[in-house]
Amino acid sequence: MTLYGYWRSSAAYRVRIALNLKGIEVDHKSVHLVKDGGQQHHADYISLNPQQLVPALVLDDGEVLTQSMAMLEYLEDTHPEIPLLPSDTLAKAKVRALANAIACDVHPLNNLRVLQYLKGEAGLDDAAKDAWYQHWIVTGFNAYEAMLADTAGEFSFGDSPTLADICLVPQVYNARRFKIPLDNYPHIVRIVENCNRLAAFAEAAPENQADAV
Repeated sequence: MTLYGYWRSSAAYRVRIALNLKGIEVDHKSVHLVKDGGQQHHADYISLNPQQLVPALVLDDGEVLTQSMAMLEYLEDTHPEIPLLPSDTLAKAKVRALANAIACDVHPLNNLRVLQYLKGEAGLDDAAKDAWYQHWIVTGFNAYEAMLADTAGEFSFGDSPTLADICLVPQVYNARRFKIPLDNYPHIVRIVENCNRLAAFAEAAPENQADAV
C-alpha cells in the first residue's frame, strides 16, 4: 500500500498511528500542502483524491481510499488482530463518539483550507484567525475532557489505545503548535503523554517524517 500524506496533516497523522499500531508497512509519498501552490491541487493528485485533501491510501490492488476515518475503519476490518475498537457494541459506539468529537467537530473547522479561506477570501487578520482556531479547540476540548470522566483509563477509553486516541493526539499536537493553553485539560494531557510513550505514536509524529521541514 502507499499512503499519500503530509507531515503536518492531522488526518495523515491519524493513519500513520494506526498503521504503526497494527504493524502494517506502507510506502509513503509526500504531498506538500503549501509548496507549488499546494501539490494537492495538481492534476496527478486530483486523479487520486478529487477532494484535493490528504491523505489518500492506494491499496495493493490499485483501489484508492480517501478520508482518514474511512481508512481507519478499513484497516480495522482487514487487520483486526490489534484492535482499535472494543468488541462490545456499546463500548464501540462510545469510542466512535470520542473519535468523532475530534474528527468531525474540531478538525474540519481548523484545517489548512479553512484557515487559508479565513485569511484570504474572508479577509481576517492573523489575530482573528488565531482566535477562530482557539475557539474551536477550546470548545472541542472542553467537551472531550468532560466525556473522559466516564471512559478514561490509561487512554481515552480504558487501558488500551483506540480510535479515539488516534484522533486526539494529532489535535493536541496542533493545539500546542498554536500555543493554546492546556491547563484545563488534565485528562487529555495525561492520555496524550501515555500515547506518546508508545513507539507507534512517537514514530508517527510530524517531526519524525521524511518530509518534515
